[in-house]
Amino acid sequence: MSGGAPPKARVSSARKQILIAEDDDNIAQFLTGALQGRDDVHRAVDGHEAVAMASHDPPPDLLLLDAMMPGIDGFQVAEQTHLLPDRSTVPIVFTTALDGPRDIVRGIQSGARRYLIKPFRVTEALEIVRDVLGV
Repeated sequence: MSGGAPPKARVSSARKQILIAEDDDNIAQFLTGALQGRDDVHRAVDGHEAVAMASHDPPPDLLLLDAMMPGIDGFQVAEQTHLLPDRSTVPIVFTTALDGPRDIVRGIQSGARRYLIKPFRVTEALEIVRDVLGV
Protein backbone atom coordinates (compact mmCIF):
# COMPACT_ATOMS: atom_id res chain seq x y z
CA MET A 1 0.00 0.00 0.00
CA SER A 2 1.35 3.39 -0.95
CA GLY A 3 2.07 5.84 1.84
CA GLY A 4 1.67 8.94 -0.33
CA ALA A 5 -1.05 11.53 0.06
CA PRO A 6 -4.23 10.99 -1.96
CA PRO A 7 -4.47 13.03 -5.14
CA LYS A 8 -6.14 16.38 -4.70
CA ALA A 9 -9.56 16.71 -6.25
CA ARG A 10 -9.95 19.43 -8.84
CA VAL A 11 -12.23 22.14 -7.60
CA SER A 12 -14.05 24.16 -10.21
CA SER A 13 -16.77 26.68 -9.76
CA ALA A 14 -20.02 25.81 -11.45
CA ARG A 15 -21.18 29.41 -10.99
CA LYS A 16 -21.31 31.35 -14.23
CA GLN A 17 -20.67 35.05 -14.67
CA ILE A 18 -23.71 36.56 -16.38
CA LEU A 19 -23.83 40.17 -17.48
CA ILE A 20 -27.31 41.62 -17.97
CA ALA A 21 -27.42 44.85 -19.98
CA GLU A 22 -30.91 46.18 -19.42
CA ASP A 23 -32.14 49.72 -18.79
CA ASP A 24 -35.59 48.64 -17.54
CA ASP A 25 -35.37 48.08 -13.76
CA ASN A 26 -38.31 45.67 -13.65
CA ILE A 27 -36.92 43.39 -16.36
CA ALA A 28 -33.41 43.55 -14.89
CA GLN A 29 -34.74 42.58 -11.44
CA PHE A 30 -36.84 39.81 -13.00
CA LEU A 31 -33.81 38.30 -14.76
CA THR A 32 -31.50 38.82 -11.80
CA GLY A 33 -33.94 37.14 -9.44
CA ALA A 34 -34.26 34.16 -11.77
CA LEU A 35 -30.51 33.70 -12.22
CA GLN A 36 -28.72 34.87 -9.09
CA GLY A 37 -29.23 31.77 -6.96
CA ARG A 38 -27.10 29.63 -9.23
CA ASP A 39 -24.92 32.20 -10.99
CA ASP A 40 -23.16 35.50 -10.36
CA VAL A 41 -25.23 38.17 -12.04
CA HIS A 42 -23.98 41.66 -12.88
CA ARG A 43 -25.99 44.49 -14.41
CA ALA A 44 -25.19 47.32 -16.77
CA VAL A 45 -27.81 50.02 -17.28
CA ASP A 46 -26.59 51.22 -20.69
CA GLY A 47 -24.52 50.07 -23.63
CA HIS A 48 -21.32 51.87 -22.71
CA GLU A 49 -21.35 50.39 -19.21
CA ALA A 50 -22.01 46.93 -20.68
CA VAL A 51 -18.93 47.08 -22.92
CA ALA A 52 -16.81 48.36 -20.02
CA MET A 53 -18.03 45.59 -17.71
CA ALA A 54 -17.52 42.93 -20.39
CA SER A 55 -13.89 43.99 -20.69
CA HIS A 56 -13.14 43.19 -17.03
CA ASP A 57 -11.64 39.88 -15.95
CA PRO A 58 -12.91 37.30 -15.65
CA PRO A 59 -14.88 37.60 -18.85
CA PRO A 60 -18.61 37.01 -18.65
CA ASP A 61 -19.82 33.53 -19.50
CA LEU A 62 -22.96 35.03 -21.03
CA LEU A 63 -24.30 38.42 -22.08
CA LEU A 64 -28.04 39.05 -21.88
CA LEU A 65 -28.50 42.19 -23.96
CA ASP A 66 -31.47 44.43 -24.48
CA ALA A 67 -31.36 45.68 -28.07
CA MET A 68 -32.69 49.14 -27.19
CA MET A 69 -30.58 50.87 -24.54
CA PRO A 70 -29.26 54.36 -23.90
CA GLY A 71 -25.81 55.17 -25.18
CA ILE A 72 -25.09 52.44 -27.66
CA ASP A 73 -27.63 49.75 -28.45
CA GLY A 74 -27.32 46.05 -27.74
CA PHE A 75 -26.32 45.24 -31.30
CA GLN A 76 -23.33 47.58 -30.99
CA VAL A 77 -22.52 46.18 -27.54
CA ALA A 78 -22.40 42.67 -29.02
CA GLU A 79 -20.14 43.76 -31.88
CA GLN A 80 -17.79 45.76 -29.64
CA THR A 81 -17.60 43.03 -27.00
CA HIS A 82 -16.63 40.41 -29.56
CA LEU A 83 -13.75 42.67 -30.66
CA LEU A 84 -12.28 42.73 -27.13
CA PRO A 85 -9.34 40.38 -26.38
CA ASP A 86 -10.55 36.93 -25.30
CA ARG A 87 -14.20 37.91 -25.73
CA SER A 88 -14.90 36.80 -29.31
CA THR A 89 -16.70 33.64 -28.19
CA VAL A 90 -18.75 35.04 -25.29
CA PRO A 91 -22.30 33.85 -25.99
CA ILE A 92 -24.97 36.50 -26.39
CA VAL A 93 -28.72 36.30 -25.93
CA PHE A 94 -30.82 39.30 -26.93
CA THR A 95 -33.79 40.13 -24.70
CA THR A 96 -35.87 42.62 -26.63
CA ALA A 97 -39.26 43.70 -27.88
CA LEU A 98 -37.84 44.08 -31.39
CA ASP A 99 -39.31 41.05 -33.10
CA GLY A 100 -39.20 41.96 -36.77
CA PRO A 101 -37.27 39.73 -39.17
CA ARG A 102 -34.68 42.46 -39.80
CA ASP A 103 -34.12 42.88 -36.07
CA ILE A 104 -33.62 39.16 -35.55
CA VAL A 105 -31.20 38.95 -38.50
CA ARG A 106 -29.30 41.96 -37.15
CA GLY A 107 -29.08 40.26 -33.75
CA ILE A 108 -27.71 37.08 -35.26
CA GLN A 109 -25.26 39.05 -37.38
CA SER A 110 -24.13 40.83 -34.20
CA GLY A 111 -23.26 37.49 -32.65
CA ALA A 112 -26.40 36.42 -30.82
CA ARG A 113 -26.91 32.73 -30.21
CA ARG A 114 -30.54 33.22 -29.21
CA TYR A 115 -33.16 35.93 -29.38
CA LEU A 116 -35.68 36.17 -26.52
CA ILE A 117 -38.75 38.27 -27.35
CA LYS A 118 -40.31 40.41 -24.59
CA PRO A 119 -42.51 39.74 -22.80
CA PHE A 120 -41.16 36.32 -21.90
CA ARG A 121 -41.70 33.82 -19.11
CA VAL A 122 -39.01 33.17 -16.53
CA THR A 123 -39.01 29.47 -17.45
CA GLU A 124 -38.35 30.38 -21.08
CA ALA A 125 -35.47 32.68 -20.12
CA LEU A 126 -33.91 30.06 -17.83
CA GLU A 127 -34.22 27.36 -20.48
CA ILE A 128 -32.46 29.53 -23.06
CA VAL A 129 -29.71 30.56 -20.62
CA ARG A 130 -29.02 26.96 -19.60
CA ASP A 131 -29.05 25.82 -23.23
CA VAL A 132 -26.60 28.51 -24.33
CA LEU A 133 -24.32 27.86 -21.33
CA GLY A 134 -24.52 24.11 -21.86
CA VAL A 135 -25.55 23.40 -18.26
